[in-house]
Amino acid sequence: MTGATLKSARLGAGWTQQQAARRLGLTQAYLSMVEGGRRPVSARLAVEARRGFHLPPTALPLEPPGARAWTEDEFKSQLGALGYPGFGYLRRKSRRNPAQLLFQALDQADLDTRAVEALPWLAATFVDMDWDWLLRNAKLNDRQNRLGFVVALAGELAQESGKTAHAARLVHYRGLLERSRLAREDTLCHESMTQAERRWLRKNRPPPARHWHLLTDLEVRHLAYAPA
Repeated sequence: MTGATLKSARLGAGWTQQQAARRLGLTQAYLSMVEGGRRPVSARLAVEARRGFHLPPTALPLEPPGARAWTEDEFKSQLGALGYPGFGYLRRKSRRNPAQLLFQALDQADLDTRAVEALPWLAATFVDMDWDWLLRNAKLNDRQNRLGFVVALAGELAQESGKTAHAARLVHYRGLLERSRLAREDTLCHESMTQAERRWLRKNRPPPARHWHLLTDLEVRHLAYAPA
């Protein structure tokens, strides 16, 4: 979240700086500096602002990648908290930024298949996430092929759901990832697969997986919550 985003949210709520500062536990002078870009938006302030102005999860702060380890249970519960039907029974009050969740999931050597299948839904649902942050960190960590493949599936998912505007934006982000596509082989968060599985997938993976040099057979038709 930036100071400009905070100011836009405040104006959208019809609050003066004085009213917002009181609600957020700040002085008006400090809020003015934050909105003007002279002070950063702290993690605590971002959380308070999201709650006070009813902002979407995409406004939540982003942690540096690798700042801490994530458990599989956390991935699943965060997906549930963000509205993914498959893990709705694991809903929790605190939520993470969808861009953070997507990157951290793609950065795992191994991740439960049900969580991996939720990633195209995540990208298609929160198409307004911070793509600059996401693409930058994917490239820095050599995860652009994984992200490119998930974005391609997300575009198909959005198109089949009738969300043509979302699909168009996802096509744009997929194009940006094409420029840095890696030639080396990778998996979709399944590094522990056997050599026999790898050989089979090299011959039988779907065209998008082959294009992104990934060993996976995942397709939109396999996604549990894709349109019928």
